[in-house]
Amino acid sequence: MKTKSPVTAELPLVPFAGPAGEAPQLINTGDLRPVLVTGATGYIGSRLIPRLLLAGYRVRAMARNPAKLRGRSWAEAPGVEFVVADIFDPASLRVAASGCRAAYYLVHSMDPQSGDFSAADRLGAENMVTAAADAGLERIIYLGGLGEPEDALSAHLVSRGEVAEILCSGPVPVTVLRAAMIIGSGSASFEILRYLVDRLPVIVTPKWVNTPCQPIGVRNVLYYLVGCLALPETSGETYDIGAPEVMTYQQLMHLYAEEAGLPPRRVIRVPVLTPRLSSYWIHLVTPLPAALARPLAEGLRNPVICKDTRLRELIPQELFDCRTAIRLALERLRQQEVESSWMDAGALPPAEWSLPDDPAWAGGTLYEDGRVMELSASVEETWQAVLRIGGSTGWYYADWLWRLRGKMDRLMGGVGLDRGRRDASRLQVGDALDFWRVVKIDAPRRLLLVAEMKVPGAAVLEFSLQPTANGTELRQVARFLPHGLLGILYWWGVTPLHGLVFSGMLRGIAKSLGKPILQGPKKIPPQNSNQA
Repeated sequence: MKTKSPVTAELPLVPFAGPAGEAPQLINTGDLRPVLVTGATGYIGSRLIPRLLLAGYRVRAMARNPAKLRGRSWAEAPGVEFVVADIFDPASLRVAASGCRAAYYLVHSMDPQSGDFSAADRLGAENMVTAAADAGLERIIYLGGLGEPEDALSAHLVSRGEVAEILCSGPVPVTVLRAAMIIGSGSASFEILRYLVDRLPVIVTPKWVNTPCQPIGVRNVLYYLVGCLALPETSGETYDIGAPEVMTYQQLMHLYAEEAGLPPRRVIRVPVLTPRLSSYWIHLVTPLPAALARPLAEGLRNPVICKDTRLRELIPQELFDCRTAIRLALERLRQQEVESSWMDAGALPPAEWSLPDDPAWAGGTLYEDGRVMELSASVEETWQAVLRIGGSTGWYYADWLWRLRGKMDRLMGGVGLDRGRRDASRLQVGDALDFWRVVKIDAPRRLLLVAEMKVPGAAVLEFSLQPTANGTELRQVARFLPHGLLGILYWWGVTPLHGLVFSGMLRGIAKSLGKPILQGPKKIPPQNSNQA
């Protein structure tokens, strides 16, 4: 991009290509104040930011863990800044909103196991109302959920409506967009649909499988979100957004099977299958945890149909039908171009206890098991093999053991191995990696993963690379901080497998590169452990 729009001449244009297949549309009026995006690490927020930048807006991305944003393709673009804030911390939220022109409110909870999520949603909305008023914001734009009060809405949909009411009760005008199921690669709703249809030739469902709904493609949602900011007449209004057609979940299943090239699926409705039982079933069949699946399953029992479609005339665009939206989502998955995923949200698990210079574990028990290998490959070559670990690549050795461990974890209520990874060859801080989470990347020297599986303690897996005269030294270290006696017994129970699996993994990395091993793999003594 070399030219500048006359109305945004003073704004630097973004020096990156932006979302694949989407050209920038400069619609900003020249206001240099940033737009606050709350929930910037979430599914919608992390996709919205690059589109706002391409439209000529300055963006202030708010997150509890801004490190999760720094690996994004737009992280270094002119016009974007990060702010550390929490929607439940009024002081930090006021700082985040100060000096901004408008805010996108994209924060909500769907985890009933985190306590009273409805109360948390109400508190967050009340804090946003106060912060917006104090900062003198011109507008709040909120993405809520479809559903009418008379339909005995699920707790999740009721909460979304309550948030809209609270935001609208403040002095700052609010634009509310109400959407049903969002179809896009990586969305929680789409992932449930995808895994159910992919894995089950016969699908047992509750009676709500024939409840009418009006989904919308994620690209259409993002286009509306950006467009509303440019139109003052949308201020203070509520709009329903959806695809042109009304579908049932059963019809969506059939559409997905056709677009994925699968045989027709047989759907059997069972009236006794409650939302709670449905969430457990989804937990076992898909990567989504039951705590997230339950509010989604409960919401599917409510008809969610667009009634106010005025936004179609105000912000005209090509609205994808459900088949096209599914096709586009599948294309992104096949091309490994998933911008964001439901797995991205949430706080990073703590890993400070595993650092060699952190004495927080002193006086306790810390277990460590490390292996080292020297191979005839450059650091860059070896790093690329390390970055591909997990997901469809596997763990380079004894994948059946990793799968078995993942299945055991799912049965215990954990995340399991099926989450995979967002991208087959690239990682960034905050990415899910099977039952691990990426918490540190120092390319091309260090990758630190924290375990999110069910274990009686805290575990990390670290890969570090150092150049040698003949190639690269690759170290792999597992560290475990046990919780009580059960944690200690767990460590000593799995230790016999470490020599087999970890050494085999290092050999597998060398084999994948087609490079000879010069030394090792061999066990290395613990460096920051006080184990016996």
